[in-house]
Amino acid sequence: MDNISNIALIAQMIESAEKNIQSARQLLREMMGGGVVSNADIMKKAQVLSVSEGGKIIEGVFDGQNMIGPDSKQYPVPSNYASKSKLVEGDVLKLTIAEDGSFIYKQIGPVERRKVLGNLVQDEKGEYKVVAEGKPFKVLLASLTYFKAEPGDQVTIVLPKDKDANWGAVENVIKAGEAAANMASVSRNDSSDETELEEL
Repeated sequence: MDNISNIALIAQMIESAEKNIQSARQLLREMMGGGVVSNADIMKKAQVLSVSEGGKIIEGVFDGQNMIGPDSKQYPVPSNYASKSKLVEGDVLKLTIAEDGSFIYKQIGPVERRKVLGNLVQDEKGEYKVVAEGKPFKVLLASLTYFKAEPGDQVTIVLPKDKDANWGAVENVIKAGEAAANMASVSRNDSSDETELEEL
């Protein structure tokens, strides 16, 4: 085998090992009670928040798509705002309902975050998901459209740090062709470095 084939094989082995470690961590978190963020958790967190000025200002918790208010009502969060702000499940939002009826959201209580890299897939229903840590995460279509993401691309998503989530916020996209080109570039650079060292 030549060096490029060996490097590609080693890269695949490392990626496989990382996925196995991530899956093991996921199982450990679940066994230790890290658990999944459920609608009940979001509702419970939302119930202690406030509604003031005759319902003109409402605080709530983001569930991945909507804000859940203390009254358990769902308030639609514009997907472009959620995408741009990289909102994750559990973030606390303040909704101001203007006199003309428009909704103005502000993030007032972000949860701790972590980032993971996964692969974008499209399921049989046509829904896009990012598979990371051995689990599919839903993502907002607006984010994927903005990045011009396609199935097979690698996607960095933002998740709540201490809870398992159903939704991820898209941080960035590495196009499928770019990832392969970058690996080939790294391989070429590594082999040219070896040649330079041998010449010295």
